[in-house]
Formats: sequence, structure tokens, C-alpha cells
Amino acid sequence: GKFSKSRGVGVFGDMAKETGIPADIWRFYLLYLRPEGQDTAFSWSDLMLKNNSELLNNLGNFINRAGMFVCKFFGGIVPNMVLTQDDKRLLARVTLELCQYHQLLEKVR
Repeated sequence: GKFSKSRGVGVFGDMAKETGIPADIWRFYLLYLRPEGQDTAFSWSDLMLKNNSELLNNLGNFINRAGMFVCKFFGGIVPNMVLTQDDKRLLARVTLELCQYHQLLEKVR
């Protein structure tokens, strides 16, 4: 049903801690699920599904591919990075976008 703090319906901080599920998994799921302006639904099966499919499979696949790339093309050693002017401009742009992202995140948008 719909979460209600006054009626004790839902999963709250102390309950989440007692599940033994690591805080980072809760953070991932709640950010993944979080609506911008309306209520949302929570289910244990969806938490498990998103954790397994989105977080573990996708992130695990990315990490595995990155590791294989480094082994195949760089002998297993990540080379030192030498930045060009274009790289520095791109990083400056990304930094600005991240600042805006953080501001919006703070406003829950």
C-alpha cells in the first residue's frame, strides 16, 4: 500500500538498516526510483530486480569490459594520461555540467 509514516506503512531508515542491505544499494535504488513531483511505489521484488539487472549486471559488464580493454590494448596497465587543450576544454565543460547537476540534485529535480 501507500507509505504512511503516521500509520507505520513503509520501509523507514531503521527498518532498512535492519535488512542488512548495504546503504549504497538503498541509495542506488531510491535515486533510480525517485519521482520528481509525485508519489512512487516501492516493492521488494522491484528492489531486487533493479539491483540485479541495472546495478550489478550493467555496472559489472562495464567494469569487465573496461578491464578487458586495458589488458588487450595496454598490457594490463592503465597508461599515464596526457591531456590536450581539447581534453581540458571538455573537462571544463563536464565540470560545469556536473555543478549544475549537483545543484538540481540538491533541489530534488
